Amino acid sequence: MAFGASRRLIPYQLRACFLGLIASGRYHYPLIHSPSPALSYLFSTLDEPSNLFDDGLSGNGDRNQRCIDERFVISELSDLLLVNPYGSVYNTLKENSIEKQMPVRAVDGFLLPEEKLRGVFLQKLNGKTAIEHALANTDVILSQDVVSKVLNTGSLGSEAMVTFFYWAIKQPSIPKDASSYNIILKALGRRGFFDSMMDVLYNMTREGVEATLEMVSIVVDSLVKGHQVSKALQFFRNLKEIGLKCDTETLNILLQCMCRRSHVGAANSFFNLTKGNIPFNVMTYNIVIGGWSRYGRHGEVEQMLKAMELDGFSPDCLTHTYLIECLGRANQIDDAVKIFDKMDENGCTPDVDAYNAMISNFICIGDFDQCLTYYERMLSNRCEPDMNTYSNLITGFLKAKKVADALEMFDEMVARIIPTTGAITSFIQLSCSYGPPHAAMLIYKKARKVGCRISKNAYKLLLMRLSLFGKFGMLLNIWNEMQESGYDPDVETYEHAIDCLCKTGQLENAVLVMEECLRQGFFPSRRTRSKLNNKLLACNRTEMAYKLWLKIKVARHQENLQRCWRAKGWHY
Repeated sequence: MAFGASRRLIPYQLRACFLGLIASGRYHYPLIHSPSPALSYLFSTLDEPSNLFDDGLSGNGDRNQRCIDERFVISELSDLLLVNPYGSVYNTLKENSIEKQMPVRAVDGFLLPEEKLRGVFLQKLNGKTAIEHALANTDVILSQDVVSKVLNTGSLGSEAMVTFFYWAIKQPSIPKDASSYNIILKALGRRGFFDSMMDVLYNMTREGVEATLEMVSIVVDSLVKGHQVSKALQFFRNLKEIGLKCDTETLNILLQCMCRRSHVGAANSFFNLTKGNIPFNVMTYNIVIGGWSRYGRHGEVEQMLKAMELDGFSPDCLTHTYLIECLGRANQIDDAVKIFDKMDENGCTPDVDAYNAMISNFICIGDFDQCLTYYERMLSNRCEPDMNTYSNLITGFLKAKKVADALEMFDEMVARIIPTTGAITSFIQLSCSYGPPHAAMLIYKKARKVGCRISKNAYKLLLMRLSLFGKFGMLLNIWNEMQESGYDPDVETYEHAIDCLCKTGQLENAVLVMEECLRQGFFPSRRTRSKLNNKLLACNRTEMAYKLWLKIKVARHQENLQRCWRAKGWHY
């Protein structure tokens, strides 16, 4: 991309193109007309004056030339991060006086702590010492939470992640213990940097930090998730190198990770190989049985049950639960009922997991009467339902479009337990997939009344459904409550509001919302822009459509510029 802007335009470009990317309200537009009183309390920044692009709208071609010299951008980034673009931290610190650093701190304040630390690695500094000096000069108050955000977000490479972590544990606020090493091991494993993960683990043991079972679980789960099963098995065999033993506990961790990641066949084979070398317990057998039950492999489950009895172990409640689940997935509901009825005779009183397995089996075949029968039987036997019980029932009712039964069960749930945020989101998502938004609104209001935190995805689902049915008054209330919950609007929420206003014929208000969307730095989709433009032209609002098109044109240029910067890796 060619950069050839004059120095006269640089202050405006820097504000709109650089500082705006790291602060809210990235660029502002003059309003086509005064804001509507109905929207003034919602879009509170509509009447803020700004003439940042006024000269761009009045000219013919100057606004298309708003670009920034590449060397100027790199210079500003270097001042922001207190580093030299050529890698000499000493010279940078020597040249920057206290007076020069004061305005840099004001700009740096827009960045989150983890963004300041990740920004150091954008400069491609030469040498470990230069990087550590730059990290120290960010003046970030370190904590394990900040370290986790730096490592788990962004696009740092394995070398950068390890370098940052070793610098972080040298700081007094970060303990050099197993909890800190768990962060880097999990981050490297999640990104697939397995060699670096193993190097960090072995270096940890050489420095005197003892390995824990949680570390074994993190490493094995990362390897198995990355389809490195052979490496996971080799790591288990070499546990002595990190000071642990190949005993029952570590074997159960290995088998659990393999079964959870759908490598049940490999887990069963390794189970047979280690038989006689490592002592088993009931949990060892239950892990493998649970892995096969997920696929309804009744034959393999029966073999494991026979081997379990030959070793002198009696099936417990968890074993019966896995067997009931397996029979249900194999479409053998009658056999599952017989196993459930014989649990008391076998000395295993059915617990909540066993009841949940039976309820899930009947939901799969659409027999909701039996589901409610086992639910009432659970209550009569003084077995308290848990979140899984209500989640299975409500989800089943909503999928079968039994909305009244779902709402009734939801009332019982909120009377006993407070639902989780994820459960509320799944309920709202299902209820928003068909019909009017009445059921979703009832679930939302009752959940909010009992103190459940609503996720931003749930709010966006409600806004989408209300927009589809043209309920703009309710949409305004949800928007306001979303902001009260601490969620800022994004481009999707603005698009829902614009669509709803177009459906109800409030085109002037739709233009106001579009302007506010552009002023906040968002660029709506082509569908939303075309829909509003066509509505304006159909109503003979040609002048309004033209002025809005000019602003969209400037915003499109700004969006293309941001994409260019992201492609070059100049910001996050």
